[in-house]
Amino acid sequence: MQAKAKGAGKEKGKMKGAQRSARRVVLLCGSPRPKGNTRQVLEEAARVIREKGVGAVIYSLAGKKILGCTACYRCKKEKRCILKDDLDPLIELLKDKRTRGFIVGAPVYFGSARGDVMNALQRIGMVNRENDSFLSGMVGGPIAVARRGAHTATLQEMMMFFLISDMIVPGSTYWNMVIGRNPGEVWKDEEGMDTIRRFAGNVAELVKKLG
Repeated sequence: MQAKAKGAGKEKGKMKGAQRSARRVVLLCGSPRPKGNTRQVLEEAARVIREKGVGAVIYSLAGKKILGCTACYRCKKEKRCILKDDLDPLIELLKDKRTRGFIVGAPVYFGSARGDVMNALQRIGMVNRENDSFLSGMVGGPIAVARRGAHTATLQEMMMFFLISDMIVPGSTYWNMVIGRNPGEVWKDEEGMDTIRRFAGNVAELVKKLG
C-alpha cells in the first residue's frame, strides 16, 4: 500500500507537462478531503491516463464553494453560469478544445453522491446546453468511493449527467466503485483499484482513437 501511495504522489510533479498535452482528460474530485480516498483513486486513474499518452488534470472541490442551480436560465443569454463561486474554472477547463475526457469521482454520502458534486454536474449540464454542447462526444464516466455500500446507486445518479450530455462512457471489468473509509484504505480494495485502472485506460484509448 505504501509503495502505491508513494507512486501516486509522484504524479503531482507531472501536472505541468500534462496540461501541455494536445489531448487531455479532466478528473473532478468531489471530496472535501484534499488527501482522502477519492483523491487517491483519481490520482491513480490520472497516472494510468498519462501512461497512455494522454494528459490528465485533477480539479478538486476541496475547500471550494459550489452553489446549486437556481434555474434562472441566465446561461442561455450569458453563455456561462452567473453564480459567483468556484465552478467557472472547471467549466473553462471542460470548454477548452484540448479536453476530450471527463471523469467524476465522488464519495458516497447517505446513499448518494456528495451534494456539491451534483450541484456542479447540474450546472455544468445547463451551461453545456447553451454553449454548443461542448461535452458532446467527450469520453468519461463516474467513480464512486464509499465505506460500505450505495456505490451502484451513486453511479447511476451521476451516470444520468453523462448520458443526457451525449457523452461516451466506456466500461471496465466491474462497476467503477472502490471501498474505503479512512484515507488510504482504498488500496486494500485491489479489485476496485484494478477496475478503475482498466476504466481509466479505456478512457485514454478512446480519446486517442476519437482524436
